[in-house]
Amino acid sequence: MKKYVPLNSLETPRFAEIKTFMRLPNVKTTEDIDYAVIGVPFDTGTTYRPGARFGPAAIRDISSLIKPYNVPQRINVVDELSGVDYGDVSVIPGFIEDTYQQMVRGLMPIVKAGVIPICLGGDHSITLGELRAIASVHGPVALVHFDSHFDTIDSYFGKKYNHGTVFKRALEEGLIDVTHSIQIGMRGTFYSEDDLNGSADLGFEVITSFEMRELGLAEVIRRIIERVGDHKAFLTFDIDFVDPAYAPGTGTIEVGGFTSAESLDMVRKLKGLNFVGYDLVEVLPAYDPTQITAFLAANLVFEFISLIALKKSGK
Repeated sequence: MKKYVPLNSLETPRFAEIKTFMRLPNVKTTEDIDYAVIGVPFDTGTTYRPGARFGPAAIRDISSLIKPYNVPQRINVVDELSGVDYGDVSVIPGFIEDTYQQMVRGLMPIVKAGVIPICLGGDHSITLGELRAIASVHGPVALVHFDSHFDTIDSYFGKKYNHGTVFKRALEEGLIDVTHSIQIGMRGTFYSEDDLNGSADLGFEVITSFEMRELGLAEVIRRIIERVGDHKAFLTFDIDFVDPAYAPGTGTIEVGGFTSAESLDMVRKLKGLNFVGYDLVEVLPAYDPTQITAFLAANLVFEFISLIALKKSGK
């Protein structure tokens, strides 16, 4: 079996070569790999600050600093896994429904091969395209959703497809199993109490950031694991889950979020769940001059890759 692994930074400097995620080989293959990193440089679904189309490039650029050994998880992802940077989906700027079709076409070979897709956004509207591809192979999946927003409104400015409606559409299309899905970290101000209760009314379990502070991390993780069970799951992480003091480079900020350390720890604690896909969305480099948002995003992706390695190794 051929194994695809990152370049060794002790042999080739981190600032050299083409910028791929974690310096993985840029190869469009589904053979002999466990996961594929795919960029989705699309932000037509955004409703406030644009620019998340440049997120994949920013995350890849700074990811060269990540090394393969995960200290708290005690695992070396290179020893356990083979993976590639698959390049970008051929998005169509300005045309969200056409881009969804492109995403499904681009992701289907990966998903059908049993490879776990890891998508770099892009705004949160891209998740619908991912879920269409994944559900066509795996059936409806449990959704684990970290965000400061619910993204379950019915429409925005009369439009059905944008980053605020993505999970309402996914539910209507039968892409997610809401009885095993959970949303974590929502906060900020709302137009009305109906906005606060909308996701719960649709059947999602919801743990707001305010409730998380009261419950503590251990109880939140217990509830996530209990809710998902052994169902196939998709993890979506909007970087605005993190407090803007730690992740300023995003499109729709909300104060009162979580630290970098807390966010990384939450992903680490999801060990053992049966994930079949992941995305990291809403990184906006124009508001991230020191790259701290992109670097946190890259590390969150690394933590997810570590979960794949732990699952495969049986640790």
